[in-house]
Amino acid sequence: MTFDELDLDPDILEAIDYMGFRDTTPIQEKAIPVVLEGHDLIACAQTGTGKTAAYLLPVMNDISYSRPSHTHTLVLVPTRELALQIDQQIQGLAYTLNITSLAVYGGGEGSAWDQERAALTRGADIIVATPGRLISHLNLGYVNFSGIQVLVLDEADRMLDIGFHDDIMKIISFLPKKRQTLMFSATMPPKIRSLSKRIMKNPQEISLEMSKPAEGVLQAVYLLEDNQKLALLNSLLADKPEYHSILIFSSTKKKVSEIVRGLRSKEYTVEGISSDLEQKAREETLLRFRTRRTRVLVATDVLSRGIDIKDINLVVNFDAPSDAEDYVHRVGRTARADTTGVAITLVNRADMFKLQRIEKLIGYQVFRAPLPDFIAAPHNDTPGKHTSRPGSGRSRFRRKRK
Repeated sequence: MTFDELDLDPDILEAIDYMGFRDTTPIQEKAIPVVLEGHDLIACAQTGTGKTAAYLLPVMNDISYSRPSHTHTLVLVPTRELALQIDQQIQGLAYTLNITSLAVYGGGEGSAWDQERAALTRGADIIVATPGRLISHLNLGYVNFSGIQVLVLDEADRMLDIGFHDDIMKIISFLPKKRQTLMFSATMPPKIRSLSKRIMKNPQEISLEMSKPAEGVLQAVYLLEDNQKLALLNSLLADKPEYHSILIFSSTKKKVSEIVRGLRSKEYTVEGISSDLEQKAREETLLRFRTRRTRVLVATDVLSRGIDIKDINLVVNFDAPSDAEDYVHRVGRTARADTTGVAITLVNRADMFKLQRIEKLIGYQVFRAPLPDFIAAPHNDTPGKHTSRPGSGRSRFRRKRK
C-alpha cells in the first residue's frame, strides 16, 4: 500500500513525499487507519519496522486539522536517545506543517530545563518525554496537560523492564480520562496486558509476527570463555579493515569501559556510550559514530533500542542477550535496506541456554564459527591460555560425565 491510499491530509502526504517515502510498512498500513478512527491501540512490532511513523502521521494529521492551542500529544519513551530520535523525526515531517515539538529528557545542560519549562507552559503540539524528567516538571505545578488528546507509550515493554510502571501511572493521573491511548511495544509480555487494562478503553490490537533476521545478515556464534572474548574481537577487527562501522552490545556499564580499554587501537577509534555520560557527550559520541569518525561503538543493553544508525557493517553481542527477541532487534541494525552485514555473538558456557532460546525463536541453528588457532590452541592450564582442540570451541561446553 502507498501512503496516497490512506486518508491523510495533502500537506502530510507532501511531507512524506519530501522525506522520500512512498510505500507503507506493514505496521503503518494496519495502524494508521485505526489511529485515524480514534481507537485506542495496542501494537506489537519489532524495532526498525516504521512504528514511529505509524503513530506520528495520524497524530500530526489531526493536529494539522484541529490546530489546538494546547499540547495535543504526549509521547513517553524509555531513553533520552529515543526521545531525541522521535523529536528529530517529527521535525523532519513537520518542516512545512507548522507543528511544534520538544523532547524532554534528563542529563542535558541547565538551559534545557528552561526551554522545556517554556514549552510545557505554552504548549508545544507534541511533547516527547522520558518519565523521570517529565515528573520533575509536573511536581512543580506549572504543567497543564488538561487538553492532551493522545497519549503514546513507545517501547512500552522496555519502559516496564526499566521500572517505569509507577512513573507512568503518576503521569497518567495528570491527563484527561477522555483521550486516545496508543501503546507500541516490541514484545507482548503479561505486564503489558495488565497495564493496558488499567489505562485503555476497548483497545484494538495489531500484532505482527517477529520477523527473522534479514537474509543479508551473515550470523555466527563463537563458543568461548569470557577471558577469550577481547582477544578474539581484536583479531576480528584487525582482519576486517573494510568494516567501517561496528556496534558492540554489552550487558553492563562497567563492561563497556572494559571493552573500550581492551580494544584501544592506533589504527581506529573506539568509544563507549552508557548512562554514565552526560547527554551532550552522548550526542557527540553518537554523531562521531554516525559520521564514521568513530569506527567502533560499545553500548549497553539499555541504549540498544535508542540507537538508530544505518549502514552498520558488524554487530557484536559481546554478551548473549537475555531476551531472545533482543537478538533479532540487534541483528536487524545491520543489513538494512537490502544491504549485507555481519552479526556475531560471543557465548560462554553459562549462556548456552540463551543461545538455545534465540535459535528456537528464529527457527534455525546459527553457524558455530571455529576459534582461531591462537585462541583455541591446547595447553597445560597455563594462566591466560585456554583448553580446546585447535579450530574448535565446542569441547569445553560438553557436560562432564559423572
